[in-house]
Amino acid sequence: VNLVESGGGSVQAGGSLRLSCTFSGETYTDYCVGWFRQAPGKEREGVATIDRNLSPNYAESVEGRFTISRDNAKNTLYLQMNSLSPEDTAMYYCAARIWATGPFCYPGLTDVDSWGQGTQVTVSS
Repeated sequence: VNLVESGGGSVQAGGSLRLSCTFSGETYTDYCVGWFRQAPGKEREGVATIDRNLSPNYAESVEGRFTISRDNAKNTLYLQMNSLSPEDTAMYYCAARIWATGPFCYPGLTDVDSWGQGTQVTVSS
């Protein structure tokens, strides 16, 4: 599986960004896909996931501000991020895990099959 993120950048607090991740190499609909992030000096954490049935799960820290979606026809994953704060500053990674659905496709997922290279999001106050 090859995952390529795009859409990161710099924004002021309160602003919005939309991340995209293109998926190739395997059957996209076999996979749970999601977004993780890692801030400097911190461990990587799950942000949001979505399974083949379009069921999303969110970390509490982003619930109500971020929206994850996927276009199964375009093999693409999205993350719409609104009301951004400096605490959202991190490298954001796209991830994929085969066959995980429903409650098994969640931000705490640890046995990820594939990772993207990451895209930087910087939020200034």
